[in-house]
Amino acid sequence: MQPKETHHRYWQKNLRITGALLVIWFLVTFGVGYFARDLDFKFFGWPFSFWVGAQGALIVYVLIIWYYARVMDKLDREHGVAEEE
Repeated sequence: MQPKETHHRYWQKNLRITGALLVIWFLVTFGVGYFARDLDFKFFGWPFSFWVGAQGALIVYVLIIWYYARVMDKLDREHGVAEEE
């Protein structure tokens, strides 16, 4: 049984969104940590690398979760697979 074309489009959009958010996660988690010594400037009175490690990364992670939930809810409704409340 072949999946419908709408199911294929839904899955492709889901993979693109997930891939993009994983790239952002990777850059925040490993990219900033790797270049922490080079990111030597003050941000709200603290060294930027300290701020990202202490709070900035957590804020980005919460924003990633919020964005994914919002976009997937919209995508689910577009393709008729939304959960009923």
